[in-house]
Formats: sequence, C-alpha cells, structure tokens
Amino acid sequence: MKKPSGTRGTAGSTTPPRPAPRNKSKQGPDWEKIFRSLKAWRKEPQKADAGNQSGAFGPPSVSTVAEVFNQDPWAVLASTIISLRTKDEVTMLSSRALLKKAPGPRQLLALDEKSIAKLIYPAGFYRTKAANLKKIAAILMDKYDGKVPSDMETLLALPGVGRKTANLVLTEAFNKEGLCVDIHVHRISNRNGWVTTKTPEETEMCLRALLPKKYWKPINPLLVLYGQKLCRPVSPYCSRCVIYDQCGKRGVDTSR
Repeated sequence: MKKPSGTRGTAGSTTPPRPAPRNKSKQGPDWEKIFRSLKAWRKEPQKADAGNQSGAFGPPSVSTVAEVFNQDPWAVLASTIISLRTKDEVTMLSSRALLKKAPGPRQLLALDEKSIAKLIYPAGFYRTKAANLKKIAAILMDKYDGKVPSDMETLLALPGVGRKTANLVLTEAFNKEGLCVDIHVHRISNRNGWVTTKTPEETEMCLRALLPKKYWKPINPLLVLYGQKLCRPVSPYCSRCVIYDQCGKRGVDTSR
C-alpha cells in the first residue's frame, strides 16, 4: 500500500521515495526563488531565529578573513584549514592570532608545531591542523616560491586540504569558479530533494551539473547559516522555513 506524503505541520513522517521534491515545477528547483528567499531571510534573521538578537547575520569567518586580509591566498588557506570542525567565532580569533605571527608561509616555518598549535587553540583538532600548516608552509616555500597554488589539483595535493578547502581558496582568494559543499550544504541539498548523494563530494558534483554558475559561490554561506539556525540535522524548524515549498523533507521524522 502506498504511503501518503507528509503535510506541513505533521510531526512525524516517513522518508518519501526519491526524488520527491515538493516544488511544483517540472523543471526542477526554482533556484532564483530559493536564493532570493534565503538572502531575504539572512537580512532579517530575527524572524527566523527567535534566539538571535544581534541583527543581520554577518559573513562566514573565512569570508571575513579574506576581506580583512585583502584576499591574501595564504590568509584564506590558513583560516580555511583552521575553520574545519570549528565555530566561526573561534576561527576568527585563531586566524587573527596565527596570521599576526605568521603572515606568510616563511614566517610560519620559523615557528615550531607547539607554538602554532597554541596560537590556533581552541580550534578543533588544533594539533593536527598545526602539523598540516607546518607541512603546507614547507611545501609552498620549497615548490611554489612561497605562493599558494591557484588550481584545484595542486591544492588537493597539500596536507589536510580537501575539496571544501580548495573550493574556498579558489573562490575567496582568487575569485575563480568554485562550489564549496560542506555537511550543511550536503544535508540540505538531499533533504530538499535536489540531489540524492551519500557524501559532500558527490553532492558537489551533482550541484555543478544542476546549479547555475552564478549561485555556486553564494550557496555555501547561505546554506551553512541556514543549516546552523533553521534546517538543523535533527528536528529542523520547518514551521519557519522560507523555502518550504521547494523542500521534499527527505529523512525528516520530526520537525518544529
């Protein structure tokens, strides 16, 4: 017997069969409407997040670092490494502390791993990140005259650099095309029914084929914030969702 699809306000529901997106368009997601709604939500966060009293949400920490340090590739790469599994406010403090002491790979090489780890603490996995930053600095000085590479393949060869980090460096430091997919973008893209994937890397490849290029760069900061505040992993705030009519609610058992 075919199970009925969930309706808005229902606390429990089964995962609908794929693709099962809730948008009405036969052409797929209405990207223009989705991004317009997300941008409007970001400017008026109090309406979507009752716990926030600080006004409009600012840009992600890596974007802020890129702006403060004039899109310096080393600053962007270092802050992106630090940002993994780390809150934005910690990333900002740790990045500023590190870059003050080591504004480039040459200066970082003069520091030992213990000093680097102390500078970026309490970033998550700070000892591992300190070791990777040291290795990266050595490679940059040895092979690239102290400069951060500007192509995906070379960036991915650096210790601790995955596709998320490489895409952020390309977009934030070099203003090149890139589509950064982290766990929030991955989760929301599958929950909405835009893709059916198992890893962020698979999601990136699918979105590259589906998403117009003008949305490649803004999708990460918008959905990361949305995933942190509303579209949470467990019991998302569907009653406050601004893209509800575009969502298939895949895997949502309970919502608020």
